[in-house]
Amino acid sequence: MNKVILNFAKAMNQATVLKYQDKVSKIHNAIYRKEVAEKDWLGWINLPNKLDNDEYKKMQMLAKKWMNMNIEVVVVIGIGGSYLGAAAGYEFIFDQYKINKPKIELLFAGNDVSAQSLVTQLKYVENKRFAINVISKSGKTLETAIAFREFRKLLEAKVGVLRAKELIVATTDAQNGVLYDLATQKGYEKLIVPDDVGGRFSVFSPVGLFPFMCAGLDTKALLEGAQKCNEDNKNPDLNTNQAYQYAVIRHILSNKQYSIELLVSYEPRLRLFQEWWKQLFAESEGKNGLGLFPASSQFSSDLHSLGQFIQEGSRILFETSLVLTNALEDFKLTVDQENIDRINYLDGKSLHKVNWAVFDATLKAHAVDAKIPNMFIEFSDLNEWNLGYLFQFFMLAVTMSAYLNGVNPFNQPGVGVYKNNMAKTLSEL
Repeated sequence: MNKVILNFAKAMNQATVLKYQDKVSKIHNAIYRKEVAEKDWLGWINLPNKLDNDEYKKMQMLAKKWMNMNIEVVVVIGIGGSYLGAAAGYEFIFDQYKINKPKIELLFAGNDVSAQSLVTQLKYVENKRFAINVISKSGKTLETAIAFREFRKLLEAKVGVLRAKELIVATTDAQNGVLYDLATQKGYEKLIVPDDVGGRFSVFSPVGLFPFMCAGLDTKALLEGAQKCNEDNKNPDLNTNQAYQYAVIRHILSNKQYSIELLVSYEPRLRLFQEWWKQLFAESEGKNGLGLFPASSQFSSDLHSLGQFIQEGSRILFETSLVLTNALEDFKLTVDQENIDRINYLDGKSLHKVNWAVFDATLKAHAVDAKIPNMFIEFSDLNEWNLGYLFQFFMLAVTMSAYLNGVNPFNQPGVGVYKNNMAKTLSEL
C-alpha cells in the first residue's frame, strides 16, 4: 500500500509543534480563501485535479504521435523549474542503466552553458531519431535559447524544416514571449504554462507532464498521488497535517542556531529529486536575509566524506532523510567459502536490509550521539503515486514555511541580479 509518513520524533516533540497551530491555521485559511497577496500564484494546488482537461488530452496525443513515429530521444530543453521536476521524476522511475526502460529516452539540455556539454549532447542525438520539447515561459532564458537554437538547427538539417515542425513542441506562455512568438511563426505545437503557476511549482503542468508522457510514466497514478496528498493535508490541524508539521519544525529550527537543512537519500535514484527540492526551497524561502540553506547528500557514500563534519563539526545543520522502505530490485549477497574479504557474516543477506542498517546506524550516530535534529520521510516504493505525493507534499510545505517567515513563496527577485550582470557582460564581448 502506498503511504508517505513523516517521522520527527528525533527532531522535536509534538507539543512544541502544536504551539504554532493558531499561526498555521491563519495562514492556511488565507491561502485557501485566496486572501494572500500572492493569490494569483496558487494555481499549482489544484493542478493534480485537471486529469481530463483538453491540454492533458493534447499532451497524450502528441506523446503517442512521437511514439508512433519511433522517436528514440526527446531532448527536453529548459533550466531550473522548467526541467528539474521532469528530470527528477524520470530518474525516480527509470534507472540510469535502462534496465527499466522508458518508452522514449529523455535527454535534458539547456541547463548550463558548457560547450563540452552541448557538443556531447548534439553528437549523442545526431544519428538518432529525436524530437524537441523546449520549455520556457518567456523564451528569454539564455541557457535554454542557446541550446534550442542548436538542437533545432541540427534537427532541421537532419530531417528538413517541414518535417522538423512535427518534431518540436514548445511549452510556454499562452499569449506572449519570445518563445511563444517563435513557435507561432514556425508553426510548432504549443503547450501552455498556466499564468497562475510559477516554474518551480509547475511539475503537474505540461512542463512536467508532457516529458513524463513521452517517457511512459503513469501520469494518472502520479496525479492521484498528488491528489491524495492534498486530501491528507487539507485540514491545518498540526496533529495530522504532515506537510505543515515539516514546515513548522524547519521554521523552529531555523530560529535556533541551524542555518542548513541537509536532505539525505540512501538511493541514487533520488539524486535529482533532491536537486528539485533544493531549487524549490532556496527560491521560495531565501529572501530578506531569511531561510535555511537547502543542501543534499547521498548516503552511504557521503558518510565517507561529509560524515566527519556532520558528526563532530559545527552545529549548523539538521537532517531530513528520504527513506525507501521497499526495494524494487533487491539482491541477496553471495556466499564465498574462502571468506578472504571477511564479510561472510552477510552471506545470503538482503542488500536492501543492509542499506536499512546503514540508515539505522547513521540515525543513531547523528541523532542520538551527536544530538543533531533528524526527521525522516518514509515511502514504500519508487513509483508514480509516491512521486506525485512527494512533489505535492514539499510544495505545500514550502508555501507554509515561506509564509511563516513572512516572505513571498512565489517570486525570486535575487535571480535577476546575476541575469542583469550577465547581460551587461555579454554585451561587452
